Amino acid sequence: PHLGKLPEERGLAPYLREDRTVARDGYVSWEGSRYGVHWKWVGATVQVGQRSGTVEIWAGDQRLAIHPRAQSSGQRFPLPGQWKGLPTGGESPGKRAVAVQVATDPSGAIVGEGDLGAQAGRVFANLRAALDATGAAPRHTRGWMAAGALAVAGAVLVGVAAAGLIGATEGFFGGGMLLLCASLVLAWAWLNAAPEGQDGGSWSLPRVGFRNASYRPGRSVLSIALIASAAFIIVAVDAFRREGGGDPLDRGSGTGGYTLLADTLLPIVHDPSTPQGREDLFISDLFAAGEPLDGVALDRFRVRPGEDASCLNLYQAKDPRVIAPTAAFIAEGRFAFGATAAETPEEEANPWLLLDREFEDGAVPAIADATSLAYALHLSIGDDFVLHRESGNPVHLRIVAALSDSVFQRELLIGERQFERLFPGHDGYRFFLIDAPPERAASVSAALEDRLADYGVDAVSARARLDAFHQVENTYLATFQTLGGLGLILGTVGLGAVLLRNVLERRRELALMRAVGYNARHLSLMVLAENALLLFAGLAAGTGCAIVAIAPAWLERGGGVPLLSLGALLVAVVATGFAASLAATVAAVRAPLLGALRTE
Repeated sequence: PHLGKLPEERGLAPYLREDRTVARDGYVSWEGSRYGVHWKWVGATVQVGQRSGTVEIWAGDQRLAIHPRAQSSGQRFPLPGQWKGLPTGGESPGKRAVAVQVATDPSGAIVGEGDLGAQAGRVFANLRAALDATGAAPRHTRGWMAAGALAVAGAVLVGVAAAGLIGATEGFFGGGMLLLCASLVLAWAWLNAAPEGQDGGSWSLPRVGFRNASYRPGRSVLSIALIASAAFIIVAVDAFRREGGGDPLDRGSGTGGYTLLADTLLPIVHDPSTPQGREDLFISDLFAAGEPLDGVALDRFRVRPGEDASCLNLYQAKDPRVIAPTAAFIAEGRFAFGATAAETPEEEANPWLLLDREFEDGAVPAIADATSLAYALHLSIGDDFVLHRESGNPVHLRIVAALSDSVFQRELLIGERQFERLFPGHDGYRFFLIDAPPERAASVSAALEDRLADYGVDAVSARARLDAFHQVENTYLATFQTLGGLGLILGTVGLGAVLLRNVLERRRELALMRAVGYNARHLSLMVLAENALLLFAGLAAGTGCAIVAIAPAWLERGGGVPLLSLGALLVAVVATGFAASLAATVAAVRAPLLGALRTE
């Protein structure tokens, strides 16, 4: 058999064409270019094919157009007479309105004559009232209910913590986080709620800007959440910044009312607080009337040398220094305490008495500074620190009290009787706290270092020692605050990006507003109002909830309100936020009017 003759090209052409839909502008897209057909075929399905360097457009057996084939993509080929016969506004059939809205108040009086904004607000208010009357208006009650439930849960958690039923830190911090979540849910509910009608006034334009935040509620809430979270971190961290140690003469302060503290290289076995001890040390003349040590009191401590347990040591202390106060020091009840294991009224009044407690398992009661316990030793009240862990005779030191921000951050303190039993090889006293008038601190220090030079006395200011601890703590806090500041910068820059994108997506709406009479100042005011709403909502939510979260720690650690630094930081954030919104404001003002209106 032989193959038959191929059909003519004219017979194959209908099968080689592709279906296309005529767009609203009267063009058909094919191979990256656009080819025009008569306007009456808009929306119809046609067939497109090529033949001898041309592009033909057919509707069944009817050829609608023939164009030269494009040499590159992106070309447009109109059809001569493409829009012939298209009805114009004057030729279109007459239309009659079937419903109108007039801006009238409940009494029937016309509102906002000559004021388009006031009329539009009144019309929408009337529409909402009509929908409310029929029960058809959306109320978004679930968002409001969720926000209320979270706020109540946060308040309950704070109340339970304040009553002492749960830990203060967990309760207040958890309550603050719940309140922050409630604030974000509240913002979401408000942005999704139907706007209220306005009757004009000086606040009409800013309130339009406030409602513009609901154009993309998800973006707005995300911006608020970023700013609120960063503000929460910054405020919480800044609250723990140490600024001084309180009144140096206050016996409940971090210095215990002592002006100086002294360390010696060699132990001193004589008691410089007694006349006989002063005679043995050859310093009796220094305590005479008018001499440097006149009226000065010294409290001494036994010392077992070891590693520094404070934040000045970059490593965790495995074998910390241990010191033991005398009974006279314990009886004075100096220094402030945080958490304790006190069980009797006497122990609550003077937690130093806990050093005399006896444990059935042989553990030795010990006291340490709260900061060293939490961040250096990683212990809490009731935990044991084991000395000589690798030896056959380990010593268990049980934490029974925590000092509140004191000069004892380098060591653990145990009772003198227990010290003599555990460390009999460490005789005498090598650490002293000196109660002297502040104005005589320099002369007292010089006199002791001179007369007791054989013992290697080194006297320093108690306030300076405490400030050294604070400086390290503040450095760590500044690091975390810097991270929070970076988050806040990202949040404010992100806010500007959100506003810019919203403005670009609403450029037709803004162009229409300009066409009906809104000027550049009006549009700028609306954009800035939208930015101010998101910025201040985030700052208010984050700052307020942070204050609730850190309230117990703030009070316990003696942190003051850092109004100056915190205020300066928040002012800088506000300035950054408004600077970030300038791009959106410029885009709104400089958007081309005619180009945007052509697509409206």
